[in-house]
Amino acid sequence: MSKIVLSILVDNTAGVLSRVAGLFSRRGYNIDSLSVGETENSLFSRMTIQASGDDQILEQIVKQLAKLEDVKEIKELADGESVCRELILVKIKAGQQERQSIIAVADIFRAKIVDVSMESMMVELTGNQAKLDGFMKLLEGFEIKELVRTGLTGLTRGAGDMADYMDD
Repeated sequence: MSKIVLSILVDNTAGVLSRVAGLFSRRGYNIDSLSVGETENSLFSRMTIQASGDDQILEQIVKQLAKLEDVKEIKELADGESVCRELILVKIKAGQQERQSIIAVADIFRAKIVDVSMESMMVELTGNQAKLDGFMKLLEGFEIKELVRTGLTGLTRGAGDMADYMDD
């Protein structure tokens, strides 16, 4: 099974997310990761979608997305040609004995301690999916109280952009 990461420039209008997600659900495709936000031009939003499937399914996803009226441009964020990141916040049960061990793991990954209470610590980490997975692997001995991941987001490397639509 292959994975694809797509950066999709869409109109910043009501219902766009629903129409894109609906395309996936109607065809039985799964979205592995999704993040959406307004661009530097408030008329447009950028969606970063990670999906998996065989090559034929992934090709169909791109073709079907391109047919949507709200979709202005689609770029594949290929390894080595793009920078992709994800944010994770994890709340860990931490008494006096666990704190130093958690701080040591956080330091290895250059994570930030963003909240501390008498019974827990919250850690923030940004990086690629492998880095975040490695971080979580080292936390397996601790009790995770809550966890949230933002989903993948990214841009292509270099000077290229999706600016043709931004100038309108």
